[in-house]
Amino acid sequence: MSDSFQDALAGLAAIVGDKHVIASGADQEPYVVDWRGRYRGRAVAVVKPGSTAEVASVVKYCADRRLAIVPQGGNTGMCGAATPDDHAGNVVIRLDRMRAVRDVSPLANTITVEAGCILAEVQNAARSVDRYFPLSLGAEGSCQIGGNISTNAGGTAVLRYGPTRDLVLGLEAVLPDGRIFNGLRALRKDNTGYALKQLFIGAEGTLGIVTAAVLKLFSPPRSSALALVKLQGVAQALEIMQRLRGMVGDRLGSLEIMSRSQIEAIAETVPHVTIPFELTTPWYLIVELTDTLAGVDLDEPLATALADAMEAGIAEDVILASNLAQAKAIWAVRHSVSEGNKRSGYVVSHDSVVPLERQADFVTNVEARIMAAVPHARVVMHGHIGDGNILVIALIDRAHCQEPATTAALVAQINEIVDDETAAQGGAISAEHGIGITNRVRLARVADPLDIELMRGIKRLLDPNGLMNPGKIFGAGAA
Repeated sequence: MSDSFQDALAGLAAIVGDKHVIASGADQEPYVVDWRGRYRGRAVAVVKPGSTAEVASVVKYCADRRLAIVPQGGNTGMCGAATPDDHAGNVVIRLDRMRAVRDVSPLANTITVEAGCILAEVQNAARSVDRYFPLSLGAEGSCQIGGNISTNAGGTAVLRYGPTRDLVLGLEAVLPDGRIFNGLRALRKDNTGYALKQLFIGAEGTLGIVTAAVLKLFSPPRSSALALVKLQGVAQALEIMQRLRGMVGDRLGSLEIMSRSQIEAIAETVPHVTIPFELTTPWYLIVELTDTLAGVDLDEPLATALADAMEAGIAEDVILASNLAQAKAIWAVRHSVSEGNKRSGYVVSHDSVVPLERQADFVTNVEARIMAAVPHARVVMHGHIGDGNILVIALIDRAHCQEPATTAALVAQINEIVDDETAAQGGAISAEHGIGITNRVRLARVADPLDIELMRGIKRLLDPNGLMNPGKIFGAGAA
């Protein structure tokens, strides 16, 4: 390590303490490799500040010395947005030590938390005051709320509560020069100019580091009903959604769909998950109704609506969860999709979003086009059908992915198919996973040039030296 980097380590340790600076290559391993093991970078140090003031001091120290800064949450992302590149002068900033719940207000229905809080901890803190934080996803036991905010995470409750962007009232963030943006206000109404907090939500750490947030809370669901519906196609799922919205309105809390091939991938590779139903149709829909009133019978309207759907030939079969254990078993399948896919082969993943009316055509067309172009691919799908977001995943046997150039060409071919079909259906290439490293070429190919120009302008304004999470969204050197 060069003398300048040794000096940097000493300077960073002076801010956060020796034990909170990781310089060893072996000890850095969990922080310089992404969750899927696809990207590996280098870092001068992994630094773990214990307060917003320490984050600001670390960032200013790095900015003054032109050291690149890579914010990282729980490192559970799908696109490499939290992974440093291969340049030597990176400093990874983790907020693991910043896990305080600063305030919970049942009156205002808000919770103020530091960015290092694990998502499940936020949920539990809300539950402790008889409130509900609705963001829920498979990695909730390890992902951090700062990362959720920086990627505008979606999850399984978007249909009713919206993505993370809709759950954030206020933000605190450290800017690329070390100044602190203090927008940590718990106000439902604030019309004083630009909503600056929105710049940091979904920006993937390229404009600053989120250090704390005020989040919305809700009354907890006290009654629920869940069913698994077997379907022939996506069009039938959309018809069921339309019927349910007419019958139960906002009680429709979640609507999640999985292809048979997706469930088979889980059954084959995730031994701790049992598939609690027979695979007899091409598609499977999870329907969950919830109500904030205790003792409300939701089983009856759900059973009636789905019985009517079966009578109309829209649904093939219905399994009503008769108890909490059965409901959890069904949800366990849905929450295992990422793990199952990762174990099944090389994953070429897309989280396209298209208008609801176009989802059936999108699914049919994109699968046919991938299989025609890459016959050895295994196409699996799952997603949040009520939001227009069905994830298309091509699983490739790793025997076909031994050579990097061959793999890159194969991925590019599949990406172009999915992106072209997404555009043809009036959609966007990412609903919730973001851009990171994985999707930056795709974004450059399909985005409106004016969108890119405006985003680059914001990046230059806040980060003129391009030090904050370089190489993400736009590519290297694209400040």
